[in-house]
Amino acid sequence: MNLITRDHCSPCRARESNQRFNEVITNPAEIEKRSFEIISEKLADREFDPHQINVIKRVIHTTADFDYADNMAFSDGAVMIAKEALKNGARIVTDTNMAKSGINKKAARQLGCDLHCFIDAPEVAEAAQRSGFTRSREAVDRAADMLDNPMIFVVGNAPTALIRLYELITARALSPSLIIAAAVGFVNVVESKEMIMELDVPYIAAKGQKGGSTVAAAICNALLYETTGRSK
Repeated sequence: MNLITRDHCSPCRARESNQRFNEVITNPAEIEKRSFEIISEKLADREFDPHQINVIKRVIHTTADFDYADNMAFSDGAVMIAKEALKNGARIVTDTNMAKSGINKKAARQLGCDLHCFIDAPEVAEAAQRSGFTRSREAVDRAADMLDNPMIFVVGNAPTALIRLYELITARALSPSLIIAAAVGFVNVVESKEMIMELDVPYIAAKGQKGGSTVAAAICNALLYETTGRSK
């Protein structure tokens, strides 16, 4: 009896499986559209600054983590200041090649924004060996020496990069248009973000221990998309 029942139900199971497959969204644009619809539905009972909400949604879309609805911090006018810098062809400096690779190249080119990451530069490795500091810290120095304003620093990994930015800014040796502070981990991470948030420099930060290169790139992409007129 069991064998007959299983065999009898096989076509039913096949039809159900096919129906579920037919309901799967495979178009990339539709996947993104539906993802943002789901995010908007889940945040519908919350109030957010209209200048900040697209950044927050983009980070949630990247991470599937709704904690970012509460732990994203923005200095006054940070989004508008960042957009103005991007319109003026800001140099975008990342602390890792992963963050750099995650930033939308087409949107950056459209605005005349160059992407830079000095972490693998031989001069940075040599400076780190001499000083005993991290390459991430030395890469910040390299960027400060090599590039002109406007600059946007996108930090998604190394708290030592944020600490060095703090040192250079307080010494009046550097004045970036924006710092994206999304370092991740357990050592110096929270403290380095808090240091950046104490500065009189525009910032967007992922508070706490969470963050990462994908989060940093997502924040940067949200700003690029808004500036180029892309809807999300």
